[in-house]
Amino acid sequence: MKKIMITLSALALLTSCVSKKEYAALEAKNKETQDLLNTCTVKLNSCLEEKAGLKATVDGLKETNQHLISTSKDMTILSTKGAENIEKALESIKEKDLKISRMQDALTKKDSVTLAVVTSLKSVVGLDDKDIEINVDKGVVFISISDKMLFKSGSYEVSDKAKGVLAKVAKVVNDKPDFECMVEGHTDTDVLKGNSCLIDNWDLSVKRSTAIIRILSNDLAVNPAQLIAAGRSSYVPLVPNDSPENKSKNRRTRIYVMPKIDQFYDMVEKEMKKQPGAATTAPVQK
Repeated sequence: MKKIMITLSALALLTSCVSKKEYAALEAKNKETQDLLNTCTVKLNSCLEEKAGLKATVDGLKETNQHLISTSKDMTILSTKGAENIEKALESIKEKDLKISRMQDALTKKDSVTLAVVTSLKSVVGLDDKDIEINVDKGVVFISISDKMLFKSGSYEVSDKAKGVLAKVAKVVNDKPDFECMVEGHTDTDVLKGNSCLIDNWDLSVKRSTAIIRILSNDLAVNPAQLIAAGRSSYVPLVPNDSPENKSKNRRTRIYVMPKIDQFYDMVEKEMKKQPGAATTAPVQK
């Protein structure tokens, strides 16, 4: 708690700069992972199309052989050539199935991790409150908390009620040491007035993020290395800032609980390398 006594103006400058860089790096890695997932999806669709074509070929060969059997009394077995063609087609289908299975495994593992985190958060938090939302956004699990539960207007001091919710979030994060937890602050468009400690809504959104992070790390024993502070100011609203009710919805804090991007990236890359011919592919730069 001694850190809170540091001059607030210096903390605002340092925290804002650091959190923007970390958030930008996270955004870049997330885009890189999304691009890889898109590539996997394209390859998966291509394999499915090839599999359908090969299956049609096999069906045609089977029909041809059946016709030969029924029309030729002397033919008691399939021709050697027809049997070889069927064997090759079946082998090709088996290979395509293996490639499809490996790519699906990588995506399924990620989906399973996401579902497990959602289930853990909902069972631990166990709240039926319209000001608290647990959901998935672009494959990432988040808990969104209305700022009227967390903070007073224009303040970044965390309320006692919010600390109870944060304790439950901390339990999930502490149970998953390989995960990261990003705290992302959002404000409405109202201009700050009469507060010499805050420069603007960028400053407020980041200070609210770091205030929550201090509670998670200092009071709730979350490993600081798992925590990321981020502020979005008023630039990612849920609804237009054209009424007090809508502004209240936009004033929120999102806590993302996610596997480290590098770990998921490595998992997908490992599955891709298992495909036939992958050894000749140049390694992807991270």
